[in-house]
Amino acid sequence: MSDWLPETPRTPDFPTTSYVTLAGADWPRPDELHELWALRPAAPSVLPCGTAFDVINVPALFGRRMVDRLWSDGPGSGPVAAHRGRLLLFAAPGTAQRLPALLVWEEWAAAVPPLLYHGTGDAVTVPPLHPHPGTGTAGARPAYTDTPSAYGAPDAPSGDPADLASPSTSRWLVAPDVRKPWLPGPDVLLWACVRAARPVAGVKREAAAQPPVSALAQG
Repeated sequence: MSDWLPETPRTPDFPTTSYVTLAGADWPRPDELHELWALRPAAPSVLPCGTAFDVINVPALFGRRMVDRLWSDGPGSGPVAAHRGRLLLFAAPGTAQRLPALLVWEEWAAAVPPLLYHGTGDAVTVPPLHPHPGTGTAGARPAYTDTPSAYGAPDAPSGDPADLASPSTSRWLVAPDVRKPWLPGPDVLLWACVRAARPVAGVKREAAAQPPVSALAQG
């Protein structure tokens, strides 16, 4: 499997956050998945939720705003994958149960699009470990260079944001690179949801407060 997972250092000159490293391949269930990944490293995998992680499944464009906020103003994110027009944000176990209860009390909750919460008893499909040409997920553009502590604030995802919403897109935005990646809890993802929703809600409120064009013309 090492032939498919080169241990390339992550630097500003060679950002590899779209590719799972050797250490990242040990997360979250190495004993069960190593054989599968060795045989089919360019194929998506199905991972169970609720023990090592939960997953918050969000529409692609709103998820992009959440990830941008997490990296520009917050503590960063755990692994993030794009799959079939949605973003999968990996979170601490228990987040799938707690986050919706917190979100319902927020002023900006109405501006948050429908989210899906995957916890105990659920499973999610994740992109290949290390895409290669001809796999349908080749050419995955790296989303971020590294953690802020190492090289400053990460770069924004490159390319057209609409690419993430394409049903054919399956790639890592922030791939696992350590055996025990940090995972945000419900409080951090609530913070990201609210900040991603505020600009949308603000535009709608401003539009509602404007008088109709016909009224302006009459005046």
